[in-house]
Amino acid sequence: MQLTATCTLSVHNTADCPLVAMLRACHGEAQHILQENFDVQPWVPRYDYTDVYGNLCQRMVLQPGLSHMALSVTAEVDANIATAPQAAPTPTQLLPDNVLLYLLQSRYCPSDKMAERALGIVGNALPGYDQAEAIRAWIHTNLTYQYGVSTATTDALDTLSQGAGVCRDFAHVGIALCRSLRLPARIVVGYLYGLDPMDLHAWFEVFVGGRWYTFDTTQAQPRGGRIVLAYGRDAADVAFISDYGSAPLEIQNMQVTVNLSPA
Repeated sequence: MQLTATCTLSVHNTADCPLVAMLRACHGEAQHILQENFDVQPWVPRYDYTDVYGNLCQRMVLQPGLSHMALSVTAEVDANIATAPQAAPTPTQLLPDNVLLYLLQSRYCPSDKMAERALGIVGNALPGYDQAEAIRAWIHTNLTYQYGVSTATTDALDTLSQGAGVCRDFAHVGIALCRSLRLPARIVVGYLYGLDPMDLHAWFEVFVGGRWYTFDTTQAQPRGGRIVLAYGRDAADVAFISDYGSAPLEIQNMQVTVNLSPA
């Protein structure tokens, strides 16, 4: 299926602000980019680079005042996501080198403290894909999707304690629980067709049976129609804007659309 996604936002800063944006989608196993445009007004010099996770990043310095960013992307993506019930874990010694880091605890995913909780959730599920699906289903059923209960410092343990959060928080819980069972897991951010309310979205992937599989704790059933923007260990790696200015950067009027486009 072909999807066209747009994202517009305004940012205000009172001093020169070096920043890295992660708003451009790139070709990969998940998608083929057919058309893409990224614009910043007022114009500033900028360039792209690829980070250690393979994400396309935009580096620039915004001048003081109000700036507007606009992105549109048309991509060919899978209408359905792959599933693999009973797929076994990939033995650690056979994991690709670039997958090993997704076994480690990270800032928002303290997996080293969550093994007992994970074992209680997965019960008798078969090791591998079925355990990851049991974790996804448990989060979907037992945590409440609610704005305003999490902050920039909320980690997976905090979300479990609060019993509520948003897609980013749910992804952190899923990732941490999977890693505690020695299943490599990573966060994914991007666009989901039909998401309600529409916004940038976060989910997670787990590496079993020799490949990555998608798990989305906010959805009752597996759903395709996703455009990926970035992968990482947790939200610290995939922020859509990371600013490094001397004064706070204020993000305003962010709007996201995702629509079917003619094939």
